[in-house]
Amino acid sequence: WVRRKNPFISARPARVLQNIVSKHSSQFRGNAQHDALEFLLWLLDRMHEDLGAASPAQQSRGPPQVGGPAGSPPGTQHPRGQSFVQSHFQAQYRSSLTCPHCQKQSNTFDPFLCISLPIPLRQTRALNVTLVLQCERWRFVRVGLAVPLLGTVADLREMVAREGRIPPEQVILAEVSPRGFLRSLSDPEALGAAGEAGPVYAFQPPPARRAAGRGKGTAPGLAGGSGSLTGIEGSRLLPSTARSSDCLHRVPSGRILLLLCNTAGTGPQLARFGPPLVLREERGVSWEQLQQSILAQLRGVLRGEVRAQGTGALFRIRLAGGSAPCTYLSPQDPRPLCHPAIDRALQLSGAGGPPHVKLTVEWDMSTKERLFGSIQEEAVQDAESVRRQQQAHGQQHSCTLDECFQLYTKEEQV
Repeated sequence: WVRRKNPFISARPARVLQNIVSKHSSQFRGNAQHDALEFLLWLLDRMHEDLGAASPAQQSRGPPQVGGPAGSPPGTQHPRGQSFVQSHFQAQYRSSLTCPHCQKQSNTFDPFLCISLPIPLRQTRALNVTLVLQCERWRFVRVGLAVPLLGTVADLREMVAREGRIPPEQVILAEVSPRGFLRSLSDPEALGAAGEAGPVYAFQPPPARRAAGRGKGTAPGLAGGSGSLTGIEGSRLLPSTARSSDCLHRVPSGRILLLLCNTAGTGPQLARFGPPLVLREERGVSWEQLQQSILAQLRGVLRGEVRAQGTGALFRIRLAGGSAPCTYLSPQDPRPLCHPAIDRALQLSGAGGPPHVKLTVEWDMSTKERLFGSIQEEAVQDAESVRRQQQAHGQQHSCTLDECFQLYTKEEQV
């Protein structure tokens, strides 16, 4: 109430200070805004001049006595021409420049009364990655990672490898949206845009030698289905060595890594359902053999019996995430995985992780409802690290004065 009735009361100290300052410096006259650092430097300089200059009376008294006058604390007396401004504020900043070839060092000294310290910013951000690994513990688990802001995909690959306890060369990183695959992430790419277009998934290729049983059964680690699958030939032996270069062989006997996601619907209604899959397949397989392998991977989410042999094409297969996103594999092709678009996708596979091809399996709605029911996307469990990283990066970033000094004096390459 006092401030509202008499606003000049609260403004009087500031007005008095402004009048005093304007008498000694014309640049601060008027009501224009001024830089605070500029005013601080001017104020320290004027205080030093006024307090450091000895009066004629002080000069006639001679040098001060040790300890100063009675009652004055030690250290309050300053030599003529100096003041407490110098003793408390003035310092020198040493800048050292070292030649990397001859190791010659050059030092320069700059006096200062105050310095502007940079504030260190947060160096990491929270990124959730869904692990699709071969071990049962880490199958479809979302983990939270603190990725560096200025890092690359290679850093993310190393972090995922440590989290899943697998070699980094076995990690395939890709962005997967509710409509299917978007793109694979290669090591040289910056991490700034990773995960913005869609959630990041980390896939581990299956072992080089695998035997899938015949007959009836359900797949472990996949939820949402309880049925049986008959008439599927699933036993095919793969080579004992799993080299990434094996996927680049264009001969029919070569093996290739396939990343699969299943979609249903058309146009805006297109949606992904079930878990994304990763399998290793021979280049020389027929359409019927490829269809059998895909159904064998989905046996855990099928709700009824399916006889794959002699039923024709149950779905369409589209090459996803490549330069030609509308390329479909033909059921009439004797070796659909030897399509030239597959070769181009392998050649464009970025550095880091095994070369692979992303395929989208498109089902019509009637077939999808008959075989899978109303199953949606896979159920992903969040690890404790997801909540921990979100909480840590959601808090306001703070730093100490020592961290500001360390950033200010940090060595740099020029």
